[in-house]
Amino acid sequence: MSDTTLSKEEKQYKRLTGEPVARLVLELGLPTTISMLITNLYNMVDTWFVSQLGTSATGAVGVVFGLMAIIQAFGFMFGHGAGSNISRLLGAHEKERAKAFSATGFYLAVGAGVLIAIIGILDLNGLCRLLGSTETILPYARIYAFYILVSAPAMASSCVMNNVLRYEGYANLAMVGLVSGGILNMAGDAILMWGLNLGIRGAALSTMISQYVSFGILLFFFLRGKTQSSLAPKYFTWEFAVHKNILTAGFPSMMRQGLNSVSTMVLNAQAAVYGDIAIAAMSVVSRIFNFVFSVALGIGQGFQPVSSFNYGPIVMAAFAAAVKIDSFAYMPVQDFGNAFSTFVAQNYGAKKYSRVKKAFWFTLCTSLVTMAVFAGVVYVFRRELLLEFLTDMDAYEIAFYALQIQCLTLPFIPVCICGNMLFQSIGKGGRATILASFRSGTIYIPALLILTAFFGLRGIQWSQPVSDILSAVLSLPVAVVFLRGLPEDGT
Repeated sequence: MSDTTLSKEEKQYKRLTGEPVARLVLELGLPTTISMLITNLYNMVDTWFVSQLGTSATGAVGVVFGLMAIIQAFGFMFGHGAGSNISRLLGAHEKERAKAFSATGFYLAVGAGVLIAIIGILDLNGLCRLLGSTETILPYARIYAFYILVSAPAMASSCVMNNVLRYEGYANLAMVGLVSGGILNMAGDAILMWGLNLGIRGAALSTMISQYVSFGILLFFFLRGKTQSSLAPKYFTWEFAVHKNILTAGFPSMMRQGLNSVSTMVLNAQAAVYGDIAIAAMSVVSRIFNFVFSVALGIGQGFQPVSSFNYGPIVMAAFAAAVKIDSFAYMPVQDFGNAFSTFVAQNYGAKKYSRVKKAFWFTLCTSLVTMAVFAGVVYVFRRELLLEFLTDMDAYEIAFYALQIQCLTLPFIPVCICGNMLFQSIGKGGRATILASFRSGTIYIPALLILTAFFGLRGIQWSQPVSDILSAVLSLPVAVVFLRGLPEDGT
């Protein structure tokens, strides 16, 4: 049968299970990488605008970062949980069954977002203090957190739509939705903060508006029938097996994002001892780090759908500045991880195990090289980057030391990310959860507490690099043993 006579669904299946591995992972990973880079770029721009208001305002952004991680934890849980099942079901040609997962995951995310918003708004002061806010940061954190909570339903459900699109192999559509919102957020910061003189309220309002715009664009693609799955209410189900499979497959993402939130709270609490400047400094470093990390994760997530499809259906201000730059740096890894997960999911579902192996090693090597390049660029320009966000020189010194250490350990991150994406995309929730938790919490939080107790501020600065190295050392053998145990194609 010629390609001209194939349906859209058949063409997509043929593409995901037959196209050369390297080309396909890059095709899926680059749109995700671009979208996540833009997302983290607007987070950095947001932080830059807020930093002009002072150290306490910058610290507030770092504090509320933990709240956003909580919201995204639920979104990613339902999104990755639904998406990985959808990809494997499409690989097995079970289209109608896939629709139940997409609609159920979407409405669960909306419900979770509404619940978080209500609970958070009822006690804003308590929430902000729980997130690590000091009394001087609290007035700014309250304002920022309120608008983030209002956007929670859109933020959580957009994660589901983005992941469903990606797992179906339509990473370009997911990119359009996220990039549009990101560009709007950057423009909104300038207009609302300075044009209308709304200060930190303008930054928060801009973020909220951009979230709902992204939500609307992503929803439009589903309503126009651009996807094989559906968000129509009639496909929502209370069937226990569907909910169980979504939660099982998505729990590693929940664990990773949830521990990110807990880690941020612990970091803010430890940093608060050294004042607002420490919170602000580490927040900025984290944002820069996340930006670079998005490249590796984007590559990895491009690998995920390919895996599932081919396997089978059974199956405070210094720390605020540091966090922003840090996030900017590591987002590329996350994006390629997304592409990887798409590839793996699809090929695992089709029982093409050799392609899963090729995709894993290609993704890992590509991510390692990419991370090394990005880390080098950030290291060279670390001074200039930090000075854009931090005017307090004490905060700058804290962030400078933390950022340069993290740049040296960035190349270790893809090992853990690719291992996590491999197991999550094929429904191995237990192993995925363990690997996901390493650098986000089970290694990072103890490292943070122990190193801070012995070395004070230096311990805080060294905790993430130590966690990244140990996570890589522990993750690689787990992935290698599994890949060696895969059967021949088709069995």
